[in-house]
Amino acid sequence: MLMPSIVSKSILTLAGAAALAVAAFPSVASAGEVNNRVHDQQQRIDQGVRSGQLTPGEYNRDEARLNRIDAQRERDLHRNDGRLTAQEQRNLNRRLNTNSRDIYYTKHNRRDQPGV
Repeated sequence: MLMPSIVSKSILTLAGAAALAVAAFPSVASAGEVNNRVHDQQQRIDQGVRSGQLTPGEYNRDEARLNRIDAQRERDLHRNDGRLTAQEQRNLNRRLNTNSRDIYYTKHNRRDQPGV
């Protein structure tokens, strides 16, 4: 019978530690992903204002909607020690998907658009 060498034990230990790190990573990544999406949508709203594609009312509406989503993200993170559960991530992503479509619509609805 062959005894595992110290090297193979070390490899197994490292593999186990890597598996645990990967298992923990999606929660942190999900919070980062949602944060990145909020930031990207904020940039799209700001660009719409600069280009004249958004009226002041459209800007206020899009900004308020995005602020509500971000506030929910902050509450979820605070409640779970800086992590999002899978359900919270799904809910936030669903809201961000809807918000993204709404931003697109308000930027392309021909109100105060250049050249129209």
